[in-house]
Amino acid sequence: MIKHILTALILTATITTVFSQEQKPFPLYPKGVPNSKTAPATYAEKNDKFWIFKVTNPTLTPYLPQKGTANGTAVIVCPGGGYLGLASGHEGIDIAKEFNKIGVTAFVLKYRLPSDSIMVDKTIGPLQDAQRAIQIVRQDAAKWGVNPNRVGIIGFSAGGHFAATAGTHFNKVVIYNKDNISVRPDFMMLIYPVITFGEKAHVGSRENLVGKDAGQDLIDLYSNEKQVTANTPPTFIVHAEDDNVVPVENALLMYEALLKNKVKAEMHLFPAGGHGFGLINSTSKAKWFDWAKIWMDDNGWLTRNQ
Repeated sequence: MIKHILTALILTATITTVFSQEQKPFPLYPKGVPNSKTAPATYAEKNDKFWIFKVTNPTLTPYLPQKGTANGTAVIVCPGGGYLGLASGHEGIDIAKEFNKIGVTAFVLKYRLPSDSIMVDKTIGPLQDAQRAIQIVRQDAAKWGVNPNRVGIIGFSAGGHFAATAGTHFNKVVIYNKDNISVRPDFMMLIYPVITFGEKAHVGSRENLVGKDAGQDLIDLYSNEKQVTANTPPTFIVHAEDDNVVPVENALLMYEALLKNKVKAEMHLFPAGGHGFGLINSTSKAKWFDWAKIWMDDNGWLTRNQ
């Protein structure tokens, strides 16, 4: 009996590693983090791998598909957490491994949370990390077997706002970029995202990024439905209609703006499911990642890169 149990455990471990090869995280800024102040002693990172708080040194962790299955597409995975923490388990690691199963190289981003304690300007800190992540993946595309023209971004909840900011503010480059590498993602995937900082905002995310006393100009700037243009990347959106944390109107406002600007977009709404369900909405037999896979395939991102 023990022999059978050990065999099953070994087989399970083997199957897990077949689909995904986690690499060691590496720093976004090996020569020093921009827009930073010396963190006070009380500002120490807390990281149990599933939730992370008080990030001062942002990193990327690559997850590689099984050898011979990679198709050349990459995606940067941005966990949510209200711009206060990072839900790096069910909105990070789990998502990366799912992408690996369809041949996509994934990079889980541990980004800085906006804070006056560690940043000169906290409103641009997260955007810097998003742009730097895209820049690095494109710059080192050959190393990862990635096509630099097939680098997307996916974000959940406040991570969805983070991803949407990357996809709508790319003309404002807020990092050092001497080689003029494009920081525009080739596609965006926004899962129960925070989008607006207006009436239907998730107040906590808004206040954490721009402050409680932000002026209307700053609120409008980071209401990303107002920043959509014809050059915004193709976008895939998922939300639940009964989300009582981030109102579904966030998804609707973004979708309407994409349509208005003739940007290719696809949106799926669950009747129920609430907020923060990650890969699996327990109220439905449907799996949004199946829809995402079809969307990616329809757009040519799952075709093997030649």
